[in-house]
Amino acid sequence: MADRKSDTISTLGALNERSREVFRRIVDAYFETGEPVGSRTLSRLPGMSVSPATIRNVMSDLEDMGLLFSPHTSAGRLPTEIGLRLFVDGLLEVGALSSDERESIEAQCVAAGRSLPRVLEDASGALSGLTHCAGLVLAPKTDRPLKHIEFVALAPGRALVVMVTEDGMVENRLIELPLGLPPSALTQATNYLNAHILGRTVEEVRAAVDTAMAAQQAELDALAKQVVEAGLASWSGENEGGGSLIVRGQANLLDDVTVLTDLERVRGLFAALETKESAMRLLKALGGAEGVQIYIGAESELFGLSGCSMVIAPYGQQNGRVIGAIGVIGPTRINYARVIPMVDYTAKVISRMIG
Repeated sequence: MADRKSDTISTLGALNERSREVFRRIVDAYFETGEPVGSRTLSRLPGMSVSPATIRNVMSDLEDMGLLFSPHTSAGRLPTEIGLRLFVDGLLEVGALSSDERESIEAQCVAAGRSLPRVLEDASGALSGLTHCAGLVLAPKTDRPLKHIEFVALAPGRALVVMVTEDGMVENRLIELPLGLPPSALTQATNYLNAHILGRTVEEVRAAVDTAMAAQQAELDALAKQVVEAGLASWSGENEGGGSLIVRGQANLLDDVTVLTDLERVRGLFAALETKESAMRLLKALGGAEGVQIYIGAESELFGLSGCSMVIAPYGQQNGRVIGAIGVIGPTRINYARVIPMVDYTAKVISRMIG
């Protein structure tokens, strides 16, 4: 991060006032239209007092620096991902949220009568609607005290494990069981686990059950023991950096799709967002990060995809422990000045609510 800041300062220092202005105008035009802009068009903009020939020379210098590129043979230019990074880190003027925007975000984060996952889903949906991007939230792994566990038969050889935490969060897992398992085995497993919950987390319940089973082999019959082990195993690895990704407003990512390759790229993103691995990689990437993090284009290797930008901020408890993250994914020409403060404010509201 320090190296990137140093590179930004160094590159900006190499640009004179005219070069900065031309570069800023090209980026602004890209954010507005997504189309290449030429020297003649720039020269006609209000406040531009230089000739098209001079602008062409500046554009050529900026292209040599890797900040602009020409997508085809026309004279128009677009910012590169390196150019966008320079703009966001060094030239962007972040706006302030209106009172209506703050109230809208806070209303979606009110926890009264709702579980944390529902609050996070609604907050993600609100961000999606306000930014016209896909809202993304990394829900925390399940390490809160439990209130109830139940096994529900679905079909021969399959059952649903329903887990309820003390704060009202409900999670479900599908498990495979031996064919012909009698309903009494599910009932016995349910009663046995609930007798050992006592406000414990999943990992604490697992440890208590392992100890109890070793000391009292006769308390459970063989079939019920299989159900208990399968139910607890369905949460295995949950505390190894897990959690889940919740995405809302995916259709917004299709708004800028104009060619088949873009459509395939967005489809690839959708597929990546559905994997648990993406949640773990995202949380690991954020690590001890503070405040809003911005990934532009190919920088967002979390999903092995270029062409989209992700603006995301961690949220956590009062002790500073990061337990999740919330943000948006959109095209590289998203309105960073508007999106960044929205993501930042939403993360802070959630942190305050959790803390």
